Amino acid sequence: MMFNKQIIDATKDLCVAYKPNIAFYESMGVSGWHSLQKTLDYISKDIFTIADTKRGDIGNTSKKYAETFFSTYNFDSITVAPYMGEDSITPFLEYPNKWTIILGLTSNDGSKSFQNLSLEKGNFLFQEVLESSSKWGTKSNMMYVVGATKPKYIEKIRSVIPEHFLLMPGIGAQGGDLNKICKYALNDNIGIIVNSSRSISAQPSDDFSFVFSVLTAVIVGGTSIMGGKGAIWRTVAAAFFLAFMNNGFNLLQVDPLWQRIILGLVIVIAVALDSWSQRKNV
Repeated sequence: MMFNKQIIDATKDLCVAYKPNIAFYESMGVSGWHSLQKTLDYISKDIFTIADTKRGDIGNTSKKYAETFFSTYNFDSITVAPYMGEDSITPFLEYPNKWTIILGLTSNDGSKSFQNLSLEKGNFLFQEVLESSSKWGTKSNMMYVVGATKPKYIEKIRSVIPEHFLLMPGIGAQGGDLNKICKYALNDNIGIIVNSSRSISAQPSDDFSFVFSVLTAVIVGGTSIMGGKGAIWRTVAAAFFLAFMNNGFNLLQVDPLWQRIILGLVIVIAVALDSWSQRKNV
């Protein structure tokens, strides 16, 4: 939650929407759902929210998905997969003042496995999905996911759905070019929401965190950085001590920056004690 708070604070005056990827909250169990609710509560009510779930199932199940994200969590919109057809999408469209965002042409490499299949009448499968699904709702309650990594298809897409808003992931880390998509995707109402996540919200790399933790454990464990060697058992004990500290940070939701500062102070204290010990033994 603290990380989400930092992102929101840094971007709330620059963006029009937030799109939590629900899978990352689900994977954490109950605590993840609590974190999701806290995140939603923290987002200003005048900023559009998107539940990135890509749900899609038979009618009764879709009704519950819609209830979950439109009633229980009060998202403004949800991403859905249209593979099972109209009756899997209709329950979402029944909610007034909510938006259903249908997967059209996605930004991942594997999208070509199905979405780019050529049909007998000469269209791609994704074009058939757009044409059929555009009749299920209106431009006022439906949008489409269209990957920014596929600019050569956007003109075709706009010929099918010229007035619908497009949610466009793929700018930044995935290599999408904003200038290229704007050339064909913009309409009289702007008509696009550009999604950028990894390029602005990346946390410190796992490799860096691992190296930092190992270094801290070794130094706190008594290994002299001025030369010499320490005891293995003390390093192991220090590793357990740091694990308990990190668990406490998570339970108390300590800001990641303060976590780094506290661990840095622990290292400084350990180094100071080591230096004092060496001078004492001279």
